[in-house]
Amino acid sequence: MYAKTIHLKTDGEGSVIDLTRHIESAVTESGVKDGLLNVFVNGSTAAVTTIEYEDGVLRDLVQSLSILAPDNHHYLHDARWGDGNGRSHIKSAIVGPSITIPIHEGVIATGTWQQVVLLELDVRQTRERTVIISVLS
Repeated sequence: MYAKTIHLKTDGEGSVIDLTRHIESAVTESGVKDGLLNVFVNGSTAAVTTIEYEDGVLRDLVQSLSILAPDNHHYLHDARWGDGNGRSHIKSAIVGPSITIPIHEGVIATGTWQQVVLLELDVRQTRERTVIISVLS
């Protein structure tokens, strides 16, 4: 197994960061030709998924998650901890902290318009995030 850790600074809730170049670099560095890639963000208020990295669909994604876990809802987490990010935890749980993608002939098996992204879902202005990329043969 090959593992690479990257550290990113986000711009707060709604940030969507394209991780694809980091992932492709890790696959190349690993030397794995056929296997699996796992991308994981540690933290319960961020998520990893795939999407077309295009402004319209990125805004649609952020808006859709806000419909599923609206800002103005009363979250028991907020009442207990007072940090106002109950919705962030819910959004993260819906999308998930990781994704696994096949590697075929040294290339990640994503579609033409499919990028791997980190979603920042926490209400804070900025966050430091750690993403772990694992490549398995």
